[in-house]
Amino acid sequence: MLSDISDFIEYLRDVKKTSKNTEVSYRRDLLQMCAYLEGLGIREAGKVTKTSLNSYVLYLEREGKATTTISRMLASMKAFFHYEFSIGNIKRDPAELLKAPKIEKKAPTILTVEEIEALMAQPGGRSAKEIRDKAMLELLYATGIRVSELIHLELQDLNMQVGYITCRDEQKERMVPFGKGTKKALADYLAESRNILLKGQESPWLFTNCSGQAMSRQGFWKIIKYYGDKAGIQSDITPHSLRHSFAAHLLRSGADIHAVQAMLGHSDSATTQMYTAYFDGRQANSGILR
Repeated sequence: MLSDISDFIEYLRDVKKTSKNTEVSYRRDLLQMCAYLEGLGIREAGKVTKTSLNSYVLYLEREGKATTTISRMLASMKAFFHYEFSIGNIKRDPAELLKAPKIEKKAPTILTVEEIEALMAQPGGRSAKEIRDKAMLELLYATGIRVSELIHLELQDLNMQVGYITCRDEQKERMVPFGKGTKKALADYLAESRNILLKGQESPWLFTNCSGQAMSRQGFWKIIKYYGDKAGIQSDITPHSLRHSFAAHLLRSGADIHAVQAMLGHSDSATTQMYTAYFDGRQANSGILR
């Protein structure tokens, strides 16, 4: 089955044009499944049954895997066996009727306006790192973009004159505006910080780490965690907390839900609508478009 998995990963890369992270995730999930099935004496995709896959799912549950993890691994299995069936390697798809475990949705962490102000005030120094950190935090909250979009922004994606950024994925692109406060933070970063961090190197990325290389998700997660602790924020703050807060504060201020949906890049307004359920009296007059 290992060669089938390798062929499937090549198909994802060459035909579906998936990202490297997606390929790594699928490969990891499928190799774990393969190891379990081999323990049952099943070494060919054509001998896998719905019963054996259900057995694997039960094994994952007994191992204490999170429902979100199991759902992701199940999606990997479904994609793999659908591929095997579509190219004629197997006569029936054993994963077709498998059901993912029900995922309990947690309420998103939404910071109060006071907490946002405290967070933004933390990188107040004039070192190259603090100037960069302030620009990143301001831009993330002012636009509601995902952290993956933030760290993959290129210099050409920033329009300082008009005041917007362009976010792109494989299917579409969207332009998201930002306000004067964020524009000033970005101007300070471009004038005083970026070249210092680059250390004479060339880079297409808008934001880099202190070595002039591309910023990683883990690197930015540490940044926001550090400043969250420094601000005394008790909530379990993550980069996505700023995206949630952006959406909730905008809607609380009376913004049109479809405009917020467009800025967030949601395909369904119902996803955006969920933020209206988490308002409290402290989250009024957000001052978005900082």
